[in-house]
Amino acid sequence: MNKAELIDAIAGESKLSKADAGRALDAMVGAVTKALKKGDRVSLVGFGTFSVTKRAARTGRNPQTGKAIKIAAKKVAKFKAGADLAKTVNK
Repeated sequence: MNKAELIDAIAGESKLSKADAGRALDAMVGAVTKALKKGDRVSLVGFGTFSVTKRAARTGRNPQTGKAIKIAAKKVAKFKAGADLAKTVNK
C-alpha cells in the first residue's frame, strides 16, 4: 500500500474527503517525526511504538572490494508492533 492508497482507505473509512484525509495523514506523520527528532517515543495503543535508538560505530566491508570501512554511529527510527497488531498479522 502506498501513500495514495492509504489516503483513499482513510477517506473511505472516516467519510472524509481525500484532501482532508491527506492533510490528516500528513499531520500525523509530521507529529511523529517531530516527536522522534526530539527523542520522544510515540506509542499508539494496539498499533505499536515508534522510538529512536542509537547505533554504535562499527566496521563493515565494501562488498565490491572486500576492503574494511568505518561506519559512523547514528540514530535510527525503530517501530515495535503492538500486541493487537502482531496478533492480527499472525492470524
